[in-house]
Amino acid sequence: MKTYLVGGAVRDELLGRAAGDHDYVVVGATPEKMLALGYQPVGKDFPVFLHPQTKEEYALARSERKTAAGYHGFVFHTDADVTLEQDLIRRDFTINAIAKDENGNLFDPFNGQQDIKDKILRHVSPAFAEDPVRILRAARFMARFAALGFRVAPETIRLMQQMVGNGEVDALVSERVWQELKRALEETRPSAFLQTLRDCGALKNLFPEIDALFGVPQRIEFHPEVDAGLHTQMVCDMAATLAPGDALIGFAALTHDLGKALSPKDELPRHIGHEQTGLQPLAVLCERFKVPGDYRELAEIVCREHLNIHRLDEMKSGTVHDLIARCDGFRKPERIAQLGLVCEADKRGRLGLENDQYPSRALLNKFHAAAMAITFKDIDSTGLQGPQIGEALRRARIKAIASIM
Repeated sequence: MKTYLVGGAVRDELLGRAAGDHDYVVVGATPEKMLALGYQPVGKDFPVFLHPQTKEEYALARSERKTAAGYHGFVFHTDADVTLEQDLIRRDFTINAIAKDENGNLFDPFNGQQDIKDKILRHVSPAFAEDPVRILRAARFMARFAALGFRVAPETIRLMQQMVGNGEVDALVSERVWQELKRALEETRPSAFLQTLRDCGALKNLFPEIDALFGVPQRIEFHPEVDAGLHTQMVCDMAATLAPGDALIGFAALTHDLGKALSPKDELPRHIGHEQTGLQPLAVLCERFKVPGDYRELAEIVCREHLNIHRLDEMKSGTVHDLIARCDGFRKPERIAQLGLVCEADKRGRLGLENDQYPSRALLNKFHAAAMAITFKDIDSTGLQGPQIGEALRRARIKAIASIM
């Protein structure tokens, strides 16, 4: 029996990055032996155990065989005679197929160390094509590592294209797609997730509403990058810069301009009313992936209101108040700060405008704070009933906003 550290922990150590969870593979053991040593079983599809002290995961070395479409269609073989190389060859990328023994020696049968040096994301074997989730993982890893200069190997892109052509991505369940999208939006370069999916043809299958933005022109005086798809990528990256690791902000950034794909061709490059027409494709996307309610609600607010925030300094105090109320900003005040942040990402997610100031965000927060400072105890409700009290509060809050304009 021999134990190896495998996967992301080894990869991240070689990259000089902080490692996350430590996963181990055990060669030459049986489930019975692991139980006898005090390990706790947790695996359903194949034997995985928790260490009795550290609670880290230890999986028996295994091989696998494809038996059906999709990523559930596998039969796993775990025996004491399964070798470390047999276990590693079933992994997705060479950079994840490196093992380290208890003495610090590296076992790297697929040249993952060289690919780390060359900054290449490359599949280990043709078995990569048997699991469509690996397309999503490739895109997510690019969202994480593109900033380090990584690129997907051309042969891996070609294999992913074949997988898309063979309909493998159609077997992906919505929950898993959402999980990978969410994790990608938490990374430093979400645009690389979109670009990788687009390069292999999967973006059109999985996110047609987003794919439809590419090739759609915008007015160059407002959008020097011109292309609406490129703008969306830039906004996602800017959101990741302004709110690192915040997938909620990232999702609202990703979906804020979906209406531009629906603009009549004879009106291009103008996009009149796109903030309203974008609500329908947003609803469809959210329904498809069972997007959590808080993500959907913020995305709807940003889609509907982002142009209003851009011209906030032109609004009257009553209009500003009603915008805040329309966003439920008095019951859920965090939404207003989130709205302003995504709108800043939208404004700065444009070619050459990345370092521009965005005063509307601070102004929105200032107006919101002034209105929030007024409560029912600050108004004279003598003789007022029901809706009259609410209207009196509204007038008082509008007055507070007007006082700082």
